Amino acid sequence: MMDEVSKSAPADLDEAALFYHRYPAPGKLEIQATKPLGNQRDLALAYSPGVAAPCLAIHEDPATAADYTSRSNLVAVISNGSAVLGLGNIGPLASKPVMEGKAVLFKKFAGIDVFDIEIDAPEIDRMVETVAALEPTFGGINLEDIKAPECFEVEERLKARMQIPVFHDDQHGTAIIVAAAVLNALELAGKKIDEVKIVTSGAGAAALACLNLLVELGADRDNIWITDRHGVAYRGRLEEMDRWKEPYLKETNARSLADVIGGADVFLGLSAAGVLKPELLEHMAERPLILALANPTPEIMPDLARQARPDAMICTGRSDFPNQVNNVLCFPYIFRGALDCGATAINETMKMAAVRAIAALAREEPSDVAARAYSGETPIFGPDFLIPSPFDPRLILRIAPAVARAAMETGVATRPIEDMGAYIDRLTRFVFRSGLVMKPVFAAARNAAGNRVIYADGEDERVLRAAQVVIEEKIAAPILIGRPAVIETRLKRYGLKIVPGADFEIINPEDDPRYRDYVDLLLKLAGRRGVTPEAARTMVRTNNTVIAALAMMRGEADAMVCGLEGRFERHLRNVELIIGRRDGVTDMSALSMLISQRGVTFFTDTYVSVDPSAEEIAEMTTLAAAEIRRFGIEPKAALLSHSNFGSRDSASALKMRKAAALLRTAAPDLVADGEMHGDSALSETLRQRVYPHSTLTGEANLLVFPNLDAANIALNTIKAMTDALHVGPILLGTALPAHILTPSVTSRGVVNMTALAVVEAAQNAAEAADAG
Repeated sequence: MMDEVSKSAPADLDEAALFYHRYPAPGKLEIQATKPLGNQRDLALAYSPGVAAPCLAIHEDPATAADYTSRSNLVAVISNGSAVLGLGNIGPLASKPVMEGKAVLFKKFAGIDVFDIEIDAPEIDRMVETVAALEPTFGGINLEDIKAPECFEVEERLKARMQIPVFHDDQHGTAIIVAAAVLNALELAGKKIDEVKIVTSGAGAAALACLNLLVELGADRDNIWITDRHGVAYRGRLEEMDRWKEPYLKETNARSLADVIGGADVFLGLSAAGVLKPELLEHMAERPLILALANPTPEIMPDLARQARPDAMICTGRSDFPNQVNNVLCFPYIFRGALDCGATAINETMKMAAVRAIAALAREEPSDVAARAYSGETPIFGPDFLIPSPFDPRLILRIAPAVARAAMETGVATRPIEDMGAYIDRLTRFVFRSGLVMKPVFAAARNAAGNRVIYADGEDERVLRAAQVVIEEKIAAPILIGRPAVIETRLKRYGLKIVPGADFEIINPEDDPRYRDYVDLLLKLAGRRGVTPEAARTMVRTNNTVIAALAMMRGEADAMVCGLEGRFERHLRNVELIIGRRDGVTDMSALSMLISQRGVTFFTDTYVSVDPSAEEIAEMTTLAAAEIRRFGIEPKAALLSHSNFGSRDSASALKMRKAAALLRTAAPDLVADGEMHGDSALSETLRQRVYPHSTLTGEANLLVFPNLDAANIALNTIKAMTDALHVGPILLGTALPAHILTPSVTSRGVVNMTALAVVEAAQNAAEAADAG
């Protein structure tokens, strides 16, 4: 059954991808105004007549375009669709989804705006003329998916003509990460780069760029052998030869990969699946580095390579194996550094700076924040950790400044960065506004795979869709409460391929052999709280939240998710009745997270406490702060009120003032202050005007409200106005991981909460093991 599911996964992914790209609006990008256009004056400033002033200023001094337009943060992702990864020559129009995807990565990882431009220009001359004419619009050009050898010529000519960075990512992005991996692998193996033998499978744009960069690092061309589908590239060969391969041609009788693999220290594969046979590995040098980068299936699968050569270090292009060579490790941050200093090019020194920054980051002792970004486990430099994760938040902090410094040192920076410390601080603030906050949580959930999550609403379409994602992504082992016949019918109706019994367990509320055991446990837990035997029997038969909570208490599940139907209070009452509160916690509370264009903001208490006391507010703030740290974010709490640092003395204001004082004693390490207005919480400038001695610094990311009305109204209003993604509510203070969602939750929201619940369960288990 599992094989059938895995075979159907590509089709399921295709269907999901088509839906994702089509709804709620076609494509992945839109344009948003950065200035207000709310009245006639705004219009006059934005267009005529006000626009004349910046136009004339730029005409007099072209450098001021960086001050008055978006050009200095705007990159063109350009392709003619002639070599789209994994798809080949599909043409410019069909390549547009890929280019839009690249644009999204630029924005998410580095805050860079992008126009994707797909051009009908198969000829070199036409492409060069078209791209060169775009220079006034953009601060940089990212060439993408252009076939070799034309891509070499196009880039070379554009770099010579244009005074902005031109970067063919398929070549140089891959080369930079490969070079970092090679540096670290050779250090571990105790080898010198000028002595190692390097053999490639593939001689396209990426492979040749990798070799050229390795030569820059000190590799000897005489020790480099390239092979492709025609065999060894030897002097005199006629098939698919060009001047770019010329430096690596050999006078040799060797004709195949097998003929040249002997004694190789590095295998670089950028070709096709299965090219590197296990028996060939036996002939490689000790502690070889295998870069099998063909996608989606590498030249050799890591498990086969490990069997043949246990001493090998292995990199692939896949995210499900260690050492993923992924271009997103570098290209957003290289452009970030280049744009921020106004670089006129991305030269070899800048690329080398990126290589060394990436290599050094893998060897760096990780901070607590970085450890959380790596799934809660501290990464250790070694064979399985040659290069950082693409989601390491420190990448932008290491690569962008290194590239900017190199640009300044080589004289290509037109706007040198004067205060590098302030620049790094600005990049640090961006890291926590990037919207990637859930990535470490999902990585941690995958590492804790095997945790069982029970869903009370197992017949709901959103849960069924979420369960398929959870299974495919290996986030958790789902248990669904529902009628088997209904679940199977709905799985077929929705086109889902997961199989009851094989992929997930079902608890049938109408007929489960544990029914009497559940009733007995409920009576034991709640018999003294008004639950009679008859009531217990009815609850276990009819209330799925009760069943889920009892299964948790019996150790049959590690976390639970409920609340997709019915009132929040009813579910909360049952969770509190059966699971109860964590030791030392006075009351439960709820934390909500909004992910918007602005960044990530947390709200508490949004669903539980109607009118909490000062003591309860202090407690919920410390619970919320602990939860926020699971995301790799250091909390900064603002206790909100209609009073701004003593401007009013109402009962509500006094309560928040007292809660702030309690926090200073109970959690002295927590950055927090209050009572204050909401705008003071989000603006240090405003806060300093009112009270310059506030202990809160920067922008608050945890907003603590005086009562449920304020918190819930603010949450739902801001969510609707900003189209923000809501993660939560996250129930705090329970004895076991239990989360109550709301009827408006999407299947994506169910998946998010599943990942959070799994991480919570895993961390609780680890803490219990340490204590025991």
